[in-house]
Amino acid sequence: MQNQEIVKMIDNLKGRRGYEEKRASKLGFSSLYAYFEDKILKKQKAIEDEQKELEATKIESQTKTNKKSCGCC
Repeated sequence: MQNQEIVKMIDNLKGRRGYEEKRASKLGFSSLYAYFEDKILKKQKAIEDEQKELEATKIESQTKTNKKSCGCC
């Protein structure tokens, strides 16, 4: 089953199709479809990693503000 998003991306390449095919074969992909599928997966993973990092920094900043220090030191 093919992802319609990938099929649309390939159809819309027009003049860049040759370039993308060469790039896909150079990187070891068997087809242009597999290349774009990998590209989309990497993009989604990068977004997920960024969100996790954002959540971690948010939690870290909350814990720093929750720590109370004594004013006598």
